[in-house]
Amino acid sequence: MKKIPMRSCVVNKEVYPKYELIRIVKNKDNEVFIDLSGKANGRGAYLKKDIDTINKAKSSNILQKKLGIEIPNSIYDELLEIINK
Repeated sequence: MKKIPMRSCVVNKEVYPKYELIRIVKNKDNEVFIDLSGKANGRGAYLKKDIDTINKAKSSNILQKKLGIEIPNSIYDELLEIINK
């Protein structure tokens, strides 16, 4: 039986299987991007694939606090677009 990797959402602090989350990464060049593969190098933060969670992350600036860099609004727009697919 394969082990399912678990990660916690930075907004609601609950633990979910990794495939239910989206990873946002800040790399060593201070670039912020969405990592759909879950394997990119850099500091990562996980968000649940849920519209309410994305909106809470945007309003509370939690990604900015966790990654230590300004998060552009385009990242949140892209996250919402990914979820709505």
